[in-house]
Amino acid sequence: MRSALLLSGGMDSIAIAFWKRPDLTVTVDYGQVPARAELRAAASAAADLGIPNLVVRADLSALGSGDLAGRRELGIAPRPEWWPYRNQMLVTLAAMASIPHGVTRLLVGSLATDRHHADGRPEFVEALGALLALQEGGMTLEAPAIAMDAAQLVRESRVPPELLAWAHSCHVANEACGECGGCRKHYRTMAALGVAPY
Repeated sequence: MRSALLLSGGMDSIAIAFWKRPDLTVTVDYGQVPARAELRAAASAAADLGIPNLVVRADLSALGSGDLAGRRELGIAPRPEWWPYRNQMLVTLAAMASIPHGVTRLLVGSLATDRHHADGRPEFVEALGALLALQEGGMTLEAPAIAMDAAQLVRESRVPPELLAWAHSCHVANEACGECGGCRKHYRTMAALGVAPY
């Protein structure tokens, strides 16, 4: 059974790539502000692991909101980085890109700490997986780290620091701003792992 991982280029998906060794990875440029850095991080990590990396480009920037879109967040946003229906869109595009490659297992990097977003919860992953299963192709959806936080994932995966160094976590720029939610999460994870800030 061939597998693919939705590889954002962040520390969570890079750790899962090392841990689960999918047959290929899919990275999506959907018009997010840090797309260039995410594509670079994903390509570099995948190359280090010897895993093919597919890139999907679909400019949906006009439909985005919040930090990732470089726009004011909507009033219903649970967090500043919220982009409406983002995970649903990413899973759909990754499934579309990977199905011609014989993939039947699609992995996503949702963590226990993503539950403040409705699309980061186990029931969302289960429902979206059920929707994929209703369609041709026999695709399944898995979130192997859904019960872990980022530090637990890094420990469980045993991802080496030199691979994790490729990660890009910033939501607002192609260089780490140090202040957005993604950067703060990165620093909290490093502190939990006992790694001094750089």
